[in-house]
Amino acid sequence: MNVIYLLVILIPAFISTMFIPYWTRRTESFGVSIPEDVYHADNIKQLRKKYVIYSGIASLILTIVFLLLGSTNMDDTTLSLYFSGLVFIYLFATFLIYLYFHRIMKQLKQQENWSKEKSQATFVKTDFRSKKLNHSNLWFTISFIITFAMIALTFINYDKIPEKIPMQYNFDGEITNWATKSERSVLMMPIMSLYLTLLFMFLNTMIAKAKQQISAERPEESLQQNIIFRRRWSAFLIGTGLGTTILLSFMQLSLIYPVNQQLMTIVPMIFALIITVWAIILSVTTGQGGSRVKISMGANGEVINRDEDKYWKLGVFYFNPKDPALFLEKRFGVGWTINLGRPMAWVFFIGIIAIAVGIPYLLGM
Repeated sequence: MNVIYLLVILIPAFISTMFIPYWTRRTESFGVSIPEDVYHADNIKQLRKKYVIYSGIASLILTIVFLLLGSTNMDDTTLSLYFSGLVFIYLFATFLIYLYFHRIMKQLKQQENWSKEKSQATFVKTDFRSKKLNHSNLWFTISFIITFAMIALTFINYDKIPEKIPMQYNFDGEITNWATKSERSVLMMPIMSLYLTLLFMFLNTMIAKAKQQISAERPEESLQQNIIFRRRWSAFLIGTGLGTTILLSFMQLSLIYPVNQQLMTIVPMIFALIITVWAIILSVTTGQGGSRVKISMGANGEVINRDEDKYWKLGVFYFNPKDPALFLEKRFGVGWTINLGRPMAWVFFIGIIAIAVGIPYLLGM
């Protein structure tokens, strides 16, 4: 049953990985910029289908391995180690699959010279920032109120909290890790909730501040699609942030009031499944940059987007010190990435990781 729980979470992630080429912009294919009309060429369609098959085979192999592990009497600690290792191998394998198709696309682009008859341009809408690109950060006030209420409730009921605090459960709802009660250790969940809420606020702000990327072939249509794209993912972040706060508050309440231990495993997994499915639905219906949103405004096809392939290392890592933008859309996948050529982007990236790693240490865990 333990492995089944893991597969319930992984299968949606497998699906998401397999169909990434169908969710990216039509002006980009496997990390390579292309004219939009080339996206529908038969040979490009075949490449997308082959990617689905290859990554699907990798997903199937991983699923079979997990099921085989589930038939053994392996303890949860060992299973977790195998799980982490196999997931890493899967991610590395799918990245190699991507690189294979990325190389093919670069060769095709060079052979066909798709941009030889069209001028290249970058389309910039001067009033883009004045539009409502994301939902207000005031929505996160709800999360802050809930979290501070949990902190107050924790200290009011401090004497009811046992001297040993459960910190980790296995798939059967049994406690596998404990912490000694202290004023710092009992605040682990609320502090983590505050950190994650601030992180979601930052990401929500980043959605509005990220680099403007509008298709030069269909500027007006692309503009509307991009606005919808940003607002939908902004709503996703707000919903995820509130859901995370509620989940951590539920775990905090379990320190004070008796809660069925089985729920301590089931509830987080249900939450993770809901968030994963929601993200997949958004990816399918919206696409990268809103490319799957149907808006018809016509196009002339006389120009194509400026070729910036030289700044995209392996098609996924953006490095351009001359570009002032810190955040921009991914080329392969749905969402945003950072400009590795800007030191401040590294500061944000390393700072977020350092705080997440440091919280348990600072609270004496």
